[in-house]
Amino acid sequence: MSVLNFSEMNVTRPDYEEVKSTYEGLFAAMASSEKIADVVRDWDHIRNRMSTYEAITHLRFSQDTANAAYKAEREFSDELGPKITELDVAMKRLLLDRQSELEEEFGQHAFDLWATDILTYEPAIQDDLVLESKQVAAYMEGKAGAKIECFGESYNLSTISKFGSDSDRKVRHEAASAQWKWYADNSESNDLHYDKLVKLRTKMAKELGHENYVKLGYQRMNRIDYSAADVKNFRDQVIEKVVPLVAGLKEEQRQNLGVEKLMVWDAGVLDLQGAPKPKGDPKTLTESAKAMFDGMNPELGDFFRLMDDKNLLDLVARDGKAGGGFCTSFPDYGVPFVFANFNGTKHDVEVFTHEIGHAFQNFLAQEQNISDYYWPTMESAEIHSMSLEFLTWPHMDKFFGEEAERFRKVHLTQSLSFMPYGCAVDHFQHEIYENPEMSPADRHQTWKKMEELYLPWLDWGDIEHGAMGGRWHAQSHIFMGPFYYIDYVLAMTCALQFWDGMQSDYDGALSRYVTLCRRGGDAPFQTLAKSAGLKSPFEEGCLISVVDRARKYLN
Repeated sequence: MSVLNFSEMNVTRPDYEEVKSTYEGLFAAMASSEKIADVVRDWDHIRNRMSTYEAITHLRFSQDTANAAYKAEREFSDELGPKITELDVAMKRLLLDRQSELEEEFGQHAFDLWATDILTYEPAIQDDLVLESKQVAAYMEGKAGAKIECFGESYNLSTISKFGSDSDRKVRHEAASAQWKWYADNSESNDLHYDKLVKLRTKMAKELGHENYVKLGYQRMNRIDYSAADVKNFRDQVIEKVVPLVAGLKEEQRQNLGVEKLMVWDAGVLDLQGAPKPKGDPKTLTESAKAMFDGMNPELGDFFRLMDDKNLLDLVARDGKAGGGFCTSFPDYGVPFVFANFNGTKHDVEVFTHEIGHAFQNFLAQEQNISDYYWPTMESAEIHSMSLEFLTWPHMDKFFGEEAERFRKVHLTQSLSFMPYGCAVDHFQHEIYENPEMSPADRHQTWKKMEELYLPWLDWGDIEHGAMGGRWHAQSHIFMGPFYYIDYVLAMTCALQFWDGMQSDYDGALSRYVTLCRRGGDAPFQTLAKSAGLKSPFEEGCLISVVDRARKYLN
């Protein structure tokens, strides 16, 4: 297929009245046309155009949050979005009425998704959706503009984090102190952003007939084959099975570092050597990635070269750029885009393989006959990203040389250590949205309780903001995507199964992975997992078995 360079991809600001008129034509066609499958395809074409506009607009803002034109365009997109949602919901209602005629063509799962989407919108919440987007953008802009003075230099939140894996403990402590001082200085602002978001989301939930935001949050995430009760049971298993394992790993880490107490600024290093570092600059890492993906799978290799050739990768941290990493896509052009913030640490390789996992899945799923299946729901999507992190293990010598095996053990150890933290973030959000009238001080106390329950080894020492329960301020998902975090823990449980399978049959595990990617989102989470030979994380004993396998590998 012919793919444009990213610099050549243009989007035109949609005219709402024109879009509305087009939708009204579709509504009429649904009532009169005998070929309603063609009407659905016409609608999908419009959705792809709107989705591409939104994705490019939001991406450009993330690339340069200080750009006034990008900010204005994002604001326009955020104001337009709920109006388009209203038109889409009207279309989905019509489609549900004709389900018997269309289900064979598009599959039952599309109708299940549409039925859930309908429950998440009414015109009464349109203005609140706009306000929610604006509040999220303000939080992003604040973080992207951070200036942190340390070691006689100025850093942003992405670049300061590289010192967390330094072999010198004094360097780690000084950097952590400077980083968390920025959060302390901006605590009131972040608390205000979040307070407004919680109240907005609670208000919308009540407008839609819910007691609180929890059920609406699950509906907005399209979680249709498990419930909050299932998630709570899973979190309880993590407390029972994973927290003790990680506590043991932390004690081993303390001994390896030769310190009396393991402090929060020690989290990024497992021994006195510090964290393994990739060899080379971003350009060198990209060339190493080409060799890696070529060696793994021809489709994967060709895909990565396409991403690089067409400038669909933005990897290097810079001032004004939003933090973190993500993958988005432009359905009108049939390609994804990877956004990251390289800072010279092993995390560059991890986020690289993680986001390419998302991108590869989306690219393969372009073969699906409707855009609802280009992406799966997020816990399924994270299987593709986290599993690729493990499936690339045999090639880590290309990045780390003689430290490749040490990287693998660090990666597995930190993956296991992440699971309790991911549950803490999820549990925290349930507590917040079930008790939306909490004060900022109450929320900080609630986070402290989460640390006591899931992360009892954490010691913040003289870092007051963390000690007072402010760690959650740094977790963007809490602000931007409520309830989007347990997805990583569920997916990790699946990714560890791919990791276990590849020990005895690497080619078979990789083949199952590619097949799963190609399916995209044509089924709900547990069905997709089982189709790839994986146990659902909600199955009895699933978590125990994968944790035991990891424990044996780490002795």
